[in-house]
Amino acid sequence: MSPRLDGKIALITGGGGGLGAATAHRFAEEGATVFVSDVDGDAARGVAASIVGLGGSAHARTQDVTDEKLWDSVVDGIVAECGGLHVLVNNAGVAITGNVEEASLADWRTTQAINGEGVFMGTRAAIRVMKNCGGSIINISSIEGIIGEANVPAYNYSKGGVRIFTKSAALHCAAEGYPIRVNSIHPGYISTAMVKDGIAAMAADVQAEIAERLQREIPLGSMGEPLDIANGCLFLASDESRYMTGAELVIDGGYTCH
Repeated sequence: MSPRLDGKIALITGGGGGLGAATAHRFAEEGATVFVSDVDGDAARGVAASIVGLGGSAHARTQDVTDEKLWDSVVDGIVAECGGLHVLVNNAGVAITGNVEEASLADWRTTQAINGEGVFMGTRAAIRVMKNCGGSIINISSIEGIIGEANVPAYNYSKGGVRIFTKSAALHCAAEGYPIRVNSIHPGYISTAMVKDGIAAMAADVQAEIAERLQREIPLGSMGEPLDIANGCLFLASDESRYMTGAELVIDGGYTCH
């Protein structure tokens, strides 16, 4: 049986760690040539080198997803080097804590620029090069784009926007007859540095409340691992999901069942 992504070219933003790194490794294991992009170029190069060391095909790109011109440069460079782009995972994101009374406008705008505008520009750039050859665009949203959380209103707003934007882009591609699928993934609480650091930045009593709530409210009993999300991305990147577009893939241990 052929690898599930044999011959596919994939770009993963925010690939220097966490969900992005796990997804890059998983894609490479299934035959994709992976471009790992991150605002931290050293981190991207480290992940790419690790993949190559394991026998996979990977390249690194330093990329700030809020830079419009850089989006075109990165995507056009991949097409020039490899002849196409078949998968984009818009994964880069930030979560800045602070309830609606505490959050600063600067933090709000930073969150929207990375989590929202970055996804918009990435999707637009990918459609431009995929519309003739086909492809899969995977936007990483969150369960926080479906339900609310008092301590991350800017994150809620951005991820809710990604959820609905994904459906809009999917409808556009379908209406134009482009062979492009656009779907979103909604991770729950996953054991990554961003989640751990975000919780650690909260007051001690809030941290304790979250720890108790997670144990009580995640039906499967624990936070997920990055590989759980990487496997979801693999499914949406592969031809196995050929009849899915505008869909929400929730991977949260059952948290949003309540």
